[in-house]
Amino acid sequence: MRTDLSTFNVGNYKAGPGWKVFTWYFVNYYIFNSALPWPYSFKRKLLQLFGAKVGKGLVIKTKVRIKNPWRLEIGDHCWIGESVWIDNLEDVSIGDHVCLSQGVLLLTGNHDYTLPDFPYRLGKIKIEDGAWIGAESVVCPGVTCSSHAILTVNSVATKNMEAWQIYSGNPASFVRKRNMK
Repeated sequence: MRTDLSTFNVGNYKAGPGWKVFTWYFVNYYIFNSALPWPYSFKRKLLQLFGAKVGKGLVIKTKVRIKNPWRLEIGDHCWIGESVWIDNLEDVSIGDHVCLSQGVLLLTGNHDYTLPDFPYRLGKIKIEDGAWIGAESVVCPGVTCSSHAILTVNSVATKNMEAWQIYSGNPASFVRKRNMK
Protein backbone atom coordinates (compact mmCIF):
# COMPACT_ATOMS: atom_id res chain seq x y z
CA MET A 1 0.00 0.00 0.00
CA ARG A 2 1.29 3.49 -0.89
CA THR A 3 0.12 7.03 -0.26
CA ASP A 4 -2.20 8.12 -3.08
CA LEU A 5 -3.02 11.81 -2.78
CA SER A 6 -5.15 11.66 -5.93
CA THR A 7 -7.79 9.90 -3.79
CA PHE A 8 -7.86 12.59 -1.05
CA ASN A 9 -11.15 14.26 -0.27
CA VAL A 10 -12.35 16.28 2.70
CA GLY A 11 -14.91 13.66 3.72
CA ASN A 12 -17.80 15.25 5.61
CA TYR A 13 -15.78 18.34 6.63
CA LYS A 14 -17.40 21.67 5.72
CA ALA A 15 -15.75 24.97 6.65
CA GLY A 16 -19.05 26.85 6.72
CA PRO A 17 -21.56 28.46 4.38
CA GLY A 18 -19.94 29.27 1.04
CA TRP A 19 -20.75 32.99 1.15
CA LYS A 20 -19.25 33.31 4.63
CA VAL A 21 -16.06 31.43 3.73
CA PHE A 22 -15.67 33.51 0.54
CA THR A 23 -16.29 36.86 2.26
CA TRP A 24 -14.05 35.99 5.21
CA TYR A 25 -11.18 35.21 2.81
CA PHE A 26 -11.02 38.89 1.78
CA VAL A 27 -11.56 40.30 5.28
CA ASN A 28 -8.84 38.01 6.65
CA TYR A 29 -6.42 38.91 3.87
CA TYR A 30 -6.94 42.68 3.76
CA ILE A 31 -7.57 43.41 7.46
CA PHE A 32 -6.14 40.68 9.71
CA ASN A 33 -3.20 39.45 7.60
CA SER A 34 -2.30 43.01 6.65
CA ALA A 35 0.76 44.90 7.84
CA LEU A 36 -1.49 47.92 8.44
CA PRO A 37 -2.23 48.44 12.15
CA TRP A 38 -6.04 48.35 12.02
CA PRO A 39 -7.62 49.29 15.38
CA TYR A 40 -8.09 46.36 17.78
CA SER A 41 -11.72 47.30 18.36
CA PHE A 42 -12.41 47.15 14.61
CA LYS A 43 -10.86 43.68 14.35
CA ARG A 44 -12.84 42.54 17.39
CA LYS A 45 -16.11 43.69 15.81
CA LEU A 46 -15.26 41.95 12.52
CA LEU A 47 -14.53 38.68 14.34
CA GLN A 48 -17.88 38.95 16.12
CA LEU A 49 -19.65 39.77 12.85
CA PHE A 50 -18.30 36.48 11.43
CA GLY A 51 -19.44 34.46 14.45
CA ALA A 52 -16.46 34.49 16.83
CA LYS A 53 -17.16 34.90 20.53
CA VAL A 54 -14.73 37.59 21.71
CA GLY A 55 -14.37 39.11 25.17
CA LYS A 56 -13.26 42.62 26.05
CA GLY A 57 -9.73 44.00 25.84
CA LEU A 58 -8.48 41.97 22.86
CA VAL A 59 -5.07 43.00 21.53
CA ILE A 60 -4.60 41.55 18.04
CA LYS A 61 -1.48 42.60 16.17
CA THR A 62 -0.74 42.66 12.43
CA LYS A 63 -0.31 39.77 9.98
CA VAL A 64 -2.62 37.43 11.92
CA ARG A 65 -4.37 34.65 9.99
CA ILE A 66 -7.59 33.06 11.20
CA LYS A 67 -9.09 30.25 9.11
CA ASN A 68 -12.68 30.13 10.44
CA PRO A 69 -13.69 32.81 12.97
CA TRP A 70 -17.05 31.08 13.52
CA ARG A 71 -15.03 28.28 15.19
CA LEU A 72 -13.21 30.66 17.55
CA GLU A 73 -13.81 31.75 21.13
CA ILE A 74 -11.51 34.30 22.80
CA GLY A 75 -11.88 35.43 26.41
CA ASP A 76 -11.16 38.79 28.04
CA HIS A 77 -7.85 40.66 27.83
CA CYS A 78 -6.03 38.32 25.45
CA TRP A 79 -2.98 39.19 23.36
CA ILE A 80 -2.53 37.77 19.88
CA GLY A 81 0.93 38.63 18.54
CA GLU A 82 2.18 39.38 15.06
CA SER A 83 2.05 36.58 12.51
CA VAL A 84 -0.06 34.24 14.64
CA TRP A 85 -1.88 31.61 12.57
CA ILE A 86 -5.06 30.12 14.00
CA ASP A 87 -5.62 27.29 11.53
CA ASN A 88 -8.95 26.27 13.02
CA LEU A 89 -10.62 23.67 10.89
CA GLU A 90 -12.02 22.62 14.28
CA ASP A 91 -13.03 24.70 17.34
CA VAL A 92 -10.43 26.77 19.20
CA SER A 93 -11.22 28.08 22.67
CA ILE A 94 -8.94 30.67 24.27
CA GLY A 95 -9.58 31.65 27.89
CA ASP A 96 -9.05 34.97 29.67
CA HIS A 97 -5.64 36.67 29.91
CA VAL A 98 -3.99 34.33 27.36
CA CYS A 99 -0.92 35.42 25.41
CA LEU A 100 -0.17 33.96 21.97
CA SER A 101 3.27 35.36 21.12
CA GLN A 102 4.61 36.16 17.66
CA GLY A 103 4.43 33.42 15.06
CA VAL A 104 2.38 30.95 17.14
CA LEU A 105 0.53 28.27 15.15
CA LEU A 106 -2.64 26.72 16.55
CA LEU A 107 -3.09 23.70 14.32
CA THR A 108 -6.43 21.87 14.62
CA GLY A 109 -5.96 19.71 11.54
CA ASN A 110 -3.53 17.09 10.39
CA HIS A 111 -3.68 14.06 8.11
CA ASP A 112 -3.93 10.36 8.89
CA TYR A 113 -0.69 9.06 7.40
CA THR A 114 -1.75 5.43 8.07
CA LEU A 115 -4.33 5.58 5.26
CA PRO A 116 -3.41 5.89 1.58
CA ASP A 117 -5.88 8.73 0.87
CA PHE A 118 -4.39 10.91 3.68
CA PRO A 119 -7.78 11.98 5.20
CA TYR A 120 -8.15 14.83 7.69
CA ARG A 121 -7.54 14.10 11.35
CA LEU A 122 -9.00 17.01 13.33
CA GLY A 123 -8.95 17.95 17.00
CA LYS A 124 -10.18 20.90 19.05
CA ILE A 125 -7.69 23.12 20.89
CA LYS A 126 -8.39 24.62 24.31
CA ILE A 127 -6.10 27.19 25.88
CA GLU A 128 -7.22 27.98 29.41
CA ASP A 129 -6.96 31.19 31.46
CA GLY A 130 -3.53 32.71 31.97
CA ALA A 131 -1.65 30.40 29.59
CA TRP A 132 1.25 31.74 27.53
CA ILE A 133 2.23 30.20 24.22
CA GLY A 134 5.76 31.37 23.37
CA ALA A 135 6.93 32.77 20.03
CA GLU A 136 7.11 30.42 17.04
CA SER A 137 5.50 27.57 19.01
CA VAL A 138 2.93 25.07 17.73
CA VAL A 139 -0.10 23.65 19.53
CA CYS A 140 -1.24 20.47 17.77
CA PRO A 141 -4.77 19.09 17.25
CA GLY A 142 -6.64 17.91 20.33
CA VAL A 143 -4.33 19.61 22.86
CA THR A 144 -5.49 21.41 26.00
CA CYS A 145 -3.12 23.95 27.53
CA SER A 146 -4.39 24.11 31.10
CA SER A 147 -4.63 27.19 33.32
CA HIS A 148 -1.42 29.26 33.46
CA ALA A 149 0.66 26.68 31.58
CA ILE A 150 3.57 27.98 29.50
CA LEU A 151 4.88 26.60 26.21
CA THR A 152 8.35 28.06 25.68
CA VAL A 153 9.71 29.61 22.49
CA ASN A 154 9.83 27.34 19.43
CA SER A 155 8.25 24.35 21.18
CA VAL A 156 5.62 21.88 19.93
CA ALA A 157 2.76 20.78 22.21
CA THR A 158 1.59 17.36 21.03
CA LYS A 159 -0.04 16.38 24.36
CA ASN A 160 -2.06 18.16 27.03
CA MET A 161 -0.18 20.60 29.24
CA GLU A 162 -0.97 20.57 32.97
CA ALA A 163 -1.91 23.69 34.94
CA TRP A 164 0.86 25.92 36.28
CA GLN A 165 3.60 23.97 34.50
CA ILE A 166 6.22 25.02 31.94
CA TYR A 167 6.86 22.90 28.84
CA SER A 168 9.66 23.10 26.30
CA GLY A 169 11.04 21.27 23.26
CA ASN A 170 9.80 19.20 20.34
CA PRO A 171 7.80 17.38 21.44
CA ALA A 172 7.29 19.60 24.47
CA SER A 173 7.94 18.05 27.86
CA PHE A 174 7.60 19.26 31.44
CA VAL A 175 10.47 21.51 32.60
CA ARG A 176 9.34 22.92 35.95
CA LYS A 177 6.42 24.43 37.86
CA ARG A 178 5.34 27.98 37.09
CA ASN A 179 5.56 30.24 40.11
CA MET A 180 4.22 33.79 40.31
CA LYS A 181 5.31 36.36 42.90
